[in-house]
Amino acid sequence: MNTKKLRLGPLPKTESVKLTFACPASLKADLDRYAAAYAQVYGEAVDATTLISHMLEAFIAGDQGFKRRGTTAKPPPV
Repeated sequence: MNTKKLRLGPLPKTESVKLTFACPASLKADLDRYAAAYAQVYGEAVDATTLISHMLEAFIAGDQGFKRRGTTAKPPPV
């Protein structure tokens, strides 16, 4: 496996909010493998749960359809 670059770069330090969700076992296995590759590339061990929020941020940042919607939509009530 070529581990020179991963789509997800070094993780920034951010404030977090706990969120719980269920995912298929195959996705959890892929996340664990990605975490292992991340540790090889960046020399910093992380677990899969740490990667999830950063992957979602990167996904949303790259979603052109979401960007075109702008910020006019109100978030759902909490």
